[in-house]
Amino acid sequence: MSLRPLSLFAAIVALALPAVALGQAAPVAPATRPAAVTVDPLAEAIRERVDHLRYEIEHDHRDHEVQGERIVLGTTVARYYESQQFRAKWRDPARVGQLVDALLDLVNDGLNPANYHVDALDKYRADLRRVKALPPDEQAGLEVLATDAMMLGLYHLYLGKVDPEKLSSQWNFSSKPVDMERGFEALTRALDSGQIRETFQRARPQHVWYQRGRERLKEYRALAAVGGWPTVPEGPTLKPGMTDPRVATMRARLRVTKDYAPATAPPGAPVQDDLYDAELEAAVQRFQERHGLTADAAVGPATRAAMNVSVEDRIDQMRVNLERARWVMHEVKGDLVLVNVAGFEVAYFRDDEPVWTSKVIVGRPYRETPIFKSLITYVVFNPTWTIPPTILVKDKLPVIKRDPGYLKRNNIRVIDSRGREVDPYSVNWSQYGAGRMPPYQLRQDPGEDNALGLVKIMFPNKHMVYLHDTPAKSLFEKDERTFSSGCIRVEKAFELAELVLNDPAQWNQQTMAEVVATKKMQTVNLGRPVPVLILYWTAQPRPDGQVIFRNDVYGRDKPTLAALNAPFTAPR
Repeated sequence: MSLRPLSLFAAIVALALPAVALGQAAPVAPATRPAAVTVDPLAEAIRERVDHLRYEIEHDHRDHEVQGERIVLGTTVARYYESQQFRAKWRDPARVGQLVDALLDLVNDGLNPANYHVDALDKYRADLRRVKALPPDEQAGLEVLATDAMMLGLYHLYLGKVDPEKLSSQWNFSSKPVDMERGFEALTRALDSGQIRETFQRARPQHVWYQRGRERLKEYRALAAVGGWPTVPEGPTLKPGMTDPRVATMRARLRVTKDYAPATAPPGAPVQDDLYDAELEAAVQRFQERHGLTADAAVGPATRAAMNVSVEDRIDQMRVNLERARWVMHEVKGDLVLVNVAGFEVAYFRDDEPVWTSKVIVGRPYRETPIFKSLITYVVFNPTWTIPPTILVKDKLPVIKRDPGYLKRNNIRVIDSRGREVDPYSVNWSQYGAGRMPPYQLRQDPGEDNALGLVKIMFPNKHMVYLHDTPAKSLFEKDERTFSSGCIRVEKAFELAELVLNDPAQWNQQTMAEVVATKKMQTVNLGRPVPVLILYWTAQPRPDGQVIFRNDVYGRDKPTLAALNAPFTAPR
C-alpha cells in the first residue's frame, strides 16, 4: 500500500473527530495542520522493489535480478514483504552472516551454495560491516536477495530441488503440505530470533539416515580435496597369497576409504607391500560386501572397476541419494517395509533403524520394478498365480504356441469368462498376441513350482506388483538380481510374512509351515496395515561410518544428477 492513501485516511479521521461537547459553543482556536505521517525511506524502497519484481514476473514474464542474481521465488518474496508492511529484515550484518553460513553448509546436503546467491550476500555482509547502514535502494536489494535465498534453501531441504514426478510417471508419494501463512510466520520468527541455522536444520529430514549421509558426504569431499584415491591398474585377477606390484596400489586405495586398517606391525618387522596377505584379503572382502559384489577376495574386472570409480563420481552418487532422501525421508518413521530396488534388498524398519533384512530379486532393466508406496494389507499362503497380460503376451504365448503341453506340465489352468476350465489343446493359440488378447485367464495352481512360491505379501497398487516367495532360490546368489518381470521376490519371504502379520502366537514359522502343508490357499488379513516404500538407493550410509554403494541398474542416477545440477525454476 502506498503512503498517499494512508495520509489521506489520517486527514479524514482528524476532520471527523467531535470538536466540542453537546450543548457547548465551540471555542475559537487557531487553525492547526493535520499531523504529518512519517515516511520510512527504506520501507518505500522495499515497496518499490517489490512492485518492480511483481511487474517483471506478471507482465514481462521474466525474472527479477539483484546484483546479477536471479530472484527465483519472486512471487513468494513479494507476498512476504507485503505481509510485513515492507519492513526490513536484514539490516544486521550478523544476521546476514548467519544466513551465509547456513547457505554454505548446504554443500553437505549435496546442494550448490552458489545457487542461493551466497557470493552476492557475502559482499552485502561486508558492505554492511563497513558502512553500518546501506542506502535504501541497496538495502532493498539485499532484502529481496536474502529472503529469496533463505526461502529457496528451506524449500529445497524440505521438498527437494528436483521434482520426482518429472523423472517418473510412477511416482505416487504425496507432496508434503506447505502452508504459506505458517511459513511466513516461521520465517519471521527465525529472523526476529536470529535462529537461522536452526530453521535450516528443522527443514531437513529428521532421520538418522539423512544426518549420516551428510556426514559421509563431507568426508568424501575432504578426500577429494586431497586427491582422492589411486587407480588400480588392469591385469590378471589378484588373489590372496599372490605377489604383484599392483597389490601396493590396491592397499593404498583401500586405506583411503578405511576398508584397509592393518594392525600396527612390531618395530623392525619386515613389510612386503606387494604381497596379497590375510589383512588385505579381509579388507577386499569388506569392500566387496559394501559394493554388492561376491565377497570372495578375488580382485577381477568387477571389483577393480568398483575400486576405480573416482571420488568425484562417488560424491555425485551420494548427492543424488540425499536428494532422493529429501523426497521421502519425512515419511520413513515407525514400522514399515522398505525395498531398495537398486540394492536388491528389503528391510523391516522400526524406530528409524532396520531390524531385519533380506535379499530380493527385482525387475529386469526393460521391466523395471516401479518406485511407489502403498500399504500391506494381507498375506496369502499357497497362492495361485494369474499370469498378468504383459507377461502373458511377451513371455508365455510364444512358448504356448510352440508347445501347449507347457501349461499342463507347469500346473497352469486355462479359465474362460464363466470360470470354467478349458482344455489348452482345444484353443487355437496362434491367433492371439499383442493385438488380440486371448479371452482366458491363465492361472497356476498352488505348489512349490508356483511362480509366487508358497507365500505372497499383498499391497494394492495399479502396477500389480507385490512381494513374494519364489521357487528359483539359486538366483539369490547372484550379485545383481534383475530377473523378475517387476514383482519383488524375497529370499526370506516367510520371515517377512511373520513380521507384517505381527501376531507371533497365531502366526509364527511353525504355524505358517502347517498352513503350507495343507496345500490349500489361505488369505490372512493384517490387524494393522504396514506401509511399504519401494525406493531406489545407489548410496546408503551405514551406522559404522561406511557407505554402501550399488550400481545404477536402471540408469536413474544420471537424469537425477542432471536435474539436481540444473537451474531451478519455481512452479508458477
